[in-house]
Amino acid sequence: MNRYPVWKYAIIVIVLLVGLIYALPNFFGEAPAVQVSSAKSTVKVDAATQTRVEEALKAGSLVPDLITLDGGSLRARFGSPDEQLKARDLIQHALVPDAADPPYTVALNLVSRSPKWLTALHAFPMYLGLDLRGGVDFLLQVDMKGAIDKKAESFASDLRTNFRSKDIRGTQVSRNGQAVEVSFRDAAALEKARQLIQDQFPDLTTTDGPDGSNWRLVATIKPEAARRLQDAALKQNITTLHNRINELGVAEPVIQQQGIDRIVVQLPGVQDTAKAKEILGRTATLEMRLVDESSEGRAAELSGGPVPFGSEKFFDRSGRPVIVKKQVLVTGENLTDAQPGFDQQSNQPKVDLTMDAKGGNIMRDVSRENYKKRMAMMIFEKGKGEVLTAPSINGELGNRFQVSGSMSVTEANDLALLLRAGSLAAPMEIIQERTIGPTLGADNIDKGIKSVMYGFLAIMVFMCVYYALFGLFSSIALAVNLLLLVALLSMIQATLTLPGIAAMALAIGVAIDSNVLINERVREELRNGASPQAAIHAGYDRAWGTILDSNVTTLIAGIALLAFGSGPVRGFAVVHCLGIVTSMFSAVFFSRGIVNFWYGGKKKLKSVSIGTVWRPKTDSADGTSVAQAK
Repeated sequence: MNRYPVWKYAIIVIVLLVGLIYALPNFFGEAPAVQVSSAKSTVKVDAATQTRVEEALKAGSLVPDLITLDGGSLRARFGSPDEQLKARDLIQHALVPDAADPPYTVALNLVSRSPKWLTALHAFPMYLGLDLRGGVDFLLQVDMKGAIDKKAESFASDLRTNFRSKDIRGTQVSRNGQAVEVSFRDAAALEKARQLIQDQFPDLTTTDGPDGSNWRLVATIKPEAARRLQDAALKQNITTLHNRINELGVAEPVIQQQGIDRIVVQLPGVQDTAKAKEILGRTATLEMRLVDESSEGRAAELSGGPVPFGSEKFFDRSGRPVIVKKQVLVTGENLTDAQPGFDQQSNQPKVDLTMDAKGGNIMRDVSRENYKKRMAMMIFEKGKGEVLTAPSINGELGNRFQVSGSMSVTEANDLALLLRAGSLAAPMEIIQERTIGPTLGADNIDKGIKSVMYGFLAIMVFMCVYYALFGLFSSIALAVNLLLLVALLSMIQATLTLPGIAAMALAIGVAIDSNVLINERVREELRNGASPQAAIHAGYDRAWGTILDSNVTTLIAGIALLAFGSGPVRGFAVVHCLGIVTSMFSAVFFSRGIVNFWYGGKKKLKSVSIGTVWRPKTDSADGTSVAQAK
């Protein structure tokens, strides 16, 4: 009657084993570490960088516990914060000779102490939120006026191009704040320009009138278009911030919109506020320019002669000088996509680029006039430019063309990724900064864990006293519930915060409630005169419906919090919902397995240890009932 088949016990063992493996990393804690990442888009962190770091630490008589190279960043783990600070200074001195132009970012961080065999199984600890791990919290103000000004400048440039292509003569285009002013010599040109703007620029509204002997037209951005541009700028900035924060190796950063023009950035585990600011404030722009192919330009490039007027000298990745013209053809704003690939003829790595309509028209005109000449693709960071590649123009270009040359497969992939990354759509500034130290985070963790453990022990004592052996079974099931909950949170890499710990405490109460229902059902069957084996069987079967109803209704409330909540509320809801799922497994399936294992093989079972069972006893003399304990 009360026996599990072997396959059910096998499921229990497998679940416990998997739960134990994925819960273990959370008990090893975190160690202080120094992280090295690229500060420039053209600089890579590779095995050569690791060798330089190891040599710098060896020269300073420091031996790291572990050095790992993963995801384009290098992390060196140490035993104490003092070693961490000393190592940071040594690595900074070795890799960053010029603080004004750093090729690498050297930052303080925390890494897991988990052994390699757990990491090999992809068993990682839960991410800890800002309130538990410590870190930095920034509130960024987005300059929406700057975004509109930038778009107005783009409209002014587009109008100039369209007026020339439509042969609208006698025009002068200039930007005045967020408006574009156009002056005309005659009313006919004004009418043609107004019709062109209405047809091709739906985001602009125009006003016109005489201006002395000339005519003037003022084009302004429509309010609804301005709001749309602001939303797009905010979303692009959030996307770019995600790309930049990846360089810090931050686990589960929080980047979300606040209001119409603010962004909240939370970086758990980051201790170096200055480096975090540096990463957030990075600006990277892409430009395409023609290489100066004149004799003076070639002489300056090959022999170090003077740079011709109207040109500038830059360097490529190999340190070779390249003389490029100052005129910017197109920028990264005109690029819509970049994908790596292989040339079908030469089978050499290439990058396929896709431009917007404006960029395509410019590239078409430039390629016609500069056949077999070189075009430099440049990246600008912190005001300093670097030539990524300078291929020759081998045909007429449009909105789709390819960049090829002496590139490896890795360089082609890196170039494509770099071109797709984009830059900030609008400037930002930090208006609020808050730092939570790791000591405060550790104190929150300690108090949160103690609250859960003390609650668990109090419940276990009560259950063992009130329900005897069945109370012990319930306590074991409760411990399994906590184990599985922690394992699930680790498997999905959820972020644990203080509200999440509160949800864990609530999950203990929900889980033990199911066991209380089961135990009371078994007692009820015993009071009604059922045999012990029959009471166990009927108790679990009849309690299942009540347990299911109560957990489903509670789960509905948790899903509502998950769907409509944000921030700490969602963190609470995730742990709450997972706790309900694990409690149904542990309280019903696992608990029944223990009871069946202990009592199921006993054929002549006369009693069960489930505490005091009160049975009514009728006095035969007067018919009254008295309670009898058994």
